[in-house]
Amino acid sequence: MASEAELILVIDAGTTSTRAMVFALDGTMRAMAQRPLTQHYPRGGWVEHDAEEIWSAALTCARQAAAQVGGADRIAAIGITNQRETVVAWDRQSGAPLARAIVWQDRRTAGVCDALRAAGHEGRVQERTGLLIDPYFSATKMRWLLDNVPEVRGAAEAGRLALGTVESWLLYNLTGGAFVSDATNASRTSLLPLTSGQWDEELCELFGVPLAALPQLGDNAGPLGTALSEWLGAPVPVTGLAGDQQAATIGQTCFAPGETKATYGTGAFVLANMGAAVPRSAHRLVATVLWQLGGERCYALEGSVFVAGSLVQWLRDSLGLIDAAAETETLARSVPDSGGVVVVPALSGLGAPHWRADARASISGLSFATTRAHLARAALEAMAMQTRDLAEAFAADGATWTTLRVDGGMSANDWMAQDLADVLALPVERPEFIETTALGAGMLAALGAGLFASLEEAGRAMSGRRRLFAPAMDQEVRNERVRNWHRALANV
Repeated sequence: MASEAELILVIDAGTTSTRAMVFALDGTMRAMAQRPLTQHYPRGGWVEHDAEEIWSAALTCARQAAAQVGGADRIAAIGITNQRETVVAWDRQSGAPLARAIVWQDRRTAGVCDALRAAGHEGRVQERTGLLIDPYFSATKMRWLLDNVPEVRGAAEAGRLALGTVESWLLYNLTGGAFVSDATNASRTSLLPLTSGQWDEELCELFGVPLAALPQLGDNAGPLGTALSEWLGAPVPVTGLAGDQQAATIGQTCFAPGETKATYGTGAFVLANMGAAVPRSAHRLVATVLWQLGGERCYALEGSVFVAGSLVQWLRDSLGLIDAAAETETLARSVPDSGGVVVVPALSGLGAPHWRADARASISGLSFATTRAHLARAALEAMAMQTRDLAEAFAADGATWTTLRVDGGMSANDWMAQDLADVLALPVERPEFIETTALGAGMLAALGAGLFASLEEAGRAMSGRRRLFAPAMDQEVRNERVRNWHRALANV
């Protein structure tokens, strides 16, 4: 039985909020604190965060969560998980951010990506990194900051520039200067070959990113640094780092090749464990590092959908269609179908397997009979349709799903979970504790602190029960949904 001295503190630095959770070694959550994160939209297609706000929110939440369990002396280790691909530029001497962080959703580098593809570079980049050339990934964001922010360029010329993703920014602040990234986050930059443990000079040159500005690379579990005592009241080792989607896959205990999870948060992200062999996609999926332990890697195929929960947020905040996200389930159940309404949620382009930065969202099939219930239901139906597109791409790449494990805030919606099972014609499993991103980071931190001997042992100890949603939709209804979706997609 775990003692109170073996608690794990996890900082979960997401896109719309920052949270801290404390876990016991049986996986139970003992404390939680959360703060919203301000979204900045300076131009169409641009999305930014204040890096200082990310750090301040993380520290505030960590202090609150630690206080809830009696202080830092009860915490054995810290794990960090983060929104991936988002880029922070800061001065390595002063520690001050040099610009707002460019968020993973940002599309400002679409023209640069078009030019790189037109010059014939995408095949080489995909072969080396597993990634396509798209504004989603970090490298072109880094180059944009160098080209457009004098302070960033000046710091690079003076040898003081740090370019990192959010986990490296938080670790730097927590430890008072450790500049380290992990293999999962690094594999999302377009600068790390899937088969190498170091940044690639040729890729850095292609994207125009100075190698000297990048962090050191390390495993996902182990001694990564120590949080200064001034932050939590006592020094605490940081022993786990992972990008949010890899952390969620670990939290869902997808430890065997073929096991697949989908996280429905701001976006939707499907990862299938592909084992130790480097996967290759011929159907516009990406290959990524799922974890690295002791220098050995496990890989995944991934499909990324840019808009999921952010669509519901848009319905609430921009259109005023609902007052709270939870209303969508009640509204969806109040009508027998969407009334012919189809929502294609390309509010920041279409991700996998389409990869269309130019696509724009559409709502089709409206009539005088359309109500807000139909619109809310169509918005939820879009989650299953986007996921089905990914399922077909995974199957074409030889990674057919036999079941799907779901998590993230949207998955708490029972209607949506059942709709996923119906449209996919697959059983869908949802854990009772859906915050598997934080749980996976907790498993890594516990492993890195030596509290478990293996990731599998951590998973057995910390994962909980699941609920099963079995498919129950008539085939013709499913076929009609698919036909309507394809018609709507053709017009965006």
